[in-house]
Amino acid sequence: MNGPPPSFQLLPGAPDSPVLLHVPHSSRAIPADVRAGIVLDDAALERELDHITDSHTAEIAAVAAAAAGIAPWRFVNQLSRLVIDPERFPDEREEMLAVGMGAVYTRTTHREALRPDGYDGSGLVRSYFEPYAAAMTAAVDARLAAAGRAVVIDVHSYPSEPLPYELHGDGPRPPICLGTDPVHTPAGLLDAAREAFAGFGGTGTDSPFAGTYVPLKHYGRDERVSALMIEIRRDVYMKEPGGEAGPGLKALGTALAGLVEAVGSLG
Repeated sequence: MNGPPPSFQLLPGAPDSPVLLHVPHSSRAIPADVRAGIVLDDAALERELDHITDSHTAEIAAVAAAAAGIAPWRFVNQLSRLVIDPERFPDEREEMLAVGMGAVYTRTTHREALRPDGYDGSGLVRSYFEPYAAAMTAAVDARLAAAGRAVVIDVHSYPSEPLPYELHGDGPRPPICLGTDPVHTPAGLLDAAREAFAGFGGTGTDSPFAGTYVPLKHYGRDERVSALMIEIRRDVYMKEPGGEAGPGLKALGTALAGLVEAVGSLG
């Protein structure tokens, strides 16, 4: 295969569905020219990918899309978050800059060097972050045009034990963490998620990870865009770190399909 894989993929759902499942961190793929700027050797890079990748979350979203009565749309990052992290603010608003994990990471999950000191990530932002953000914005605009509203559901996972990079790792780590936004997460959406994922041992809110993804064009401006982050503790469905998935994957996909269907009735 010539050249790097595509940066992202928009997978169509039902024409009138308002739901967009966003899967930003499921891939391990790193283009060769980007790999050249990472200081880890191959073995260390594989270990870092085990820790940092939300493994199998694209498959969970695929199960949900197949099971939902009205199929959601899916926007899936085809590259590792070690290329760029599309969910970070691209400027000083990003709190993860404190641990070298802004839009372009310079440190690892264990706060070790990922890229050289003084690394200029602006080229990666132009090549990958900005096109991704523009495409995601267009995908949300398309749901608004088709359905009159858009519901972005972020599909993530997180380790059962905190990693050194976590800024808020001392809080609760429920099986399902629901990340919210004060403007863009209505109570009905949060309640529907709690009900959909009630069978996995408990849900919590905004711990250990808070917030959810809304394109900057709409963020704080357009309440027709609602959003919720689903953070699944990895021991619920896979062998940690970076191992194979278990039967929890299908169950989670089915639960996510239930949330997608409930969102359809909230309109």
